[in-house]
Amino acid sequence: MIYELAFVVRPDASEEVVSSIKNALADTFKEYSAEVLVTDSWGVKTFAQPTESGLKKGAYHYFMYKGAGNLNAEIERKFLINEHMVRHMIIKLGEDKHQDEIVKGYKNPNHTQAAEVDEEGGFGGDDKDKKMHSKRKSCWFSAKKTSPDWKDPKSYSWLVNEFGKISPARITGLTPTFQRRANEAIKRGRNMLLISYQSNDTAR
Repeated sequence: MIYELAFVVRPDASEEVVSSIKNALADTFKEYSAEVLVTDSWGVKTFAQPTESGLKKGAYHYFMYKGAGNLNAEIERKFLINEHMVRHMIIKLGEDKHQDEIVKGYKNPNHTQAAEVDEEGGFGGDDKDKKMHSKRKSCWFSAKKTSPDWKDPKSYSWLVNEFGKISPARITGLTPTFQRRANEAIKRGRNMLLISYQSNDTAR
């Protein structure tokens, strides 16, 4: 099975600390015969809202890998006892047979996204375009042949109002399938501090 792992470490963590975390992760992958497909660093971001302890920034790191067995449980165990870890999340992406498609679909959220440049769909279109679909009660994601991605708040922040409430399908015009995907993306984005629980502010 193919999974993605994103984790956030304290911004004051030294390069040695970050390297030790990554080395320990590499050892765990090796121990459980996992294959790493993608590694990426998203840099230091200002959280959409401070953590419970008042922390306002963190350094984001990302891995996509193919593994099985108790690998994820071991990663969870090690991360939960690491004092430098702020947030982490593991998500199942799909089966091994879809590896090429899944890897090809990965996008770094710091790069210019389809919301700005994709002329063939993607997240293309401005807020006016999205509101037009909502008024027509037609699904914007279906029309653009794309899907909300928790890693990129641009793909779903428009579905959250200024008070942090997720707009329902009767307002967004999304199909039940895409409304569920959007709700899931928003919840994951909030868990990773990419979008606020209290507003539609996003990490920078």
